Amino acid sequence: MADRSELADFLRTRRNRLRPSDVGLPDGINRRAPGLRRQEVAQLAGISVDYYIRMEQARGAKPSRQVLTALARALILTVDERDYLFRMGGENPPTVVGPNRTVPQSVRIILDLLATPAYVVDASYEILAWNDPAIPFIGDLDAHPDHERNMVRWMFIQAGDHPQWSDESILHFARSTVADLRSAYARYPGNPVLARLITELLGTAPRFADMWNSHDVEVRRGHNKRIDHPALGLLEFECQVLHISDTDQRMIVYCATPGTPTDTAFRTLAAARPTAP
Repeated sequence: MADRSELADFLRTRRNRLRPSDVGLPDGINRRAPGLRRQEVAQLAGISVDYYIRMEQARGAKPSRQVLTALARALILTVDERDYLFRMGGENPPTVVGPNRTVPQSVRIILDLLATPAYVVDASYEILAWNDPAIPFIGDLDAHPDHERNMVRWMFIQAGDHPQWSDESILHFARSTVADLRSAYARYPGNPVLARLITELLGTAPRFADMWNSHDVEVRRGHNKRIDHPALGLLEFECQVLHISDTDQRMIVYCATPGTPTDTAFRTLAAARPTAP
């Protein structure tokens, strides 16, 4: 249900926080009020000034989805703000078509600065970016096409009698991963990438099918991991999951307890990374 009073207040505060230069307009002089003028917002959104004024006065007809979309764009709203605008306008927020695969440049900088293995995955568990210390764990993915970089596919491609399935921690990780994938499936209904992945695994991986058919749902959280690495030996660390705002991406960071052999191994990997010329 629309809340005209809250919608009016929200539009007014979002308009007042913007400078003309933020939206490509000249700042000018002798502006009596902070932020954009009502007529500037109306112009940017492609609606009449009178219509917009009535919205800020909590009057007039209920805004359409097209109007709300145009206002979200004109006011440079974040995803959360856009969803709030739609709800106050009496509409369901827009459905996101599919997982975001564009890694923000700032996140890539953080990856390169980390002295521990780390990588970024999207909601379908495709690895999008990684740092050099992560290569001994996930491989040199530059040599593989995008569709071969999926962590869920890697996990369930193993045969049902593979030794990994006798490890209770791996089973727990697999179940929680499938539950998280189901959550993503609900967020992106009809997305062809997710649909193909799930259909493929339902037909080729009986263990995945059993876990999928349990209908468990959860969002990925951190967990402890123990690996007997062929080159680095026994490693014990926490996989910390950092959610990247406005992208539905996660950065997976391997965190070892300071002073442990695993910490020493991670530091050795970081020291061995190539330096820029």
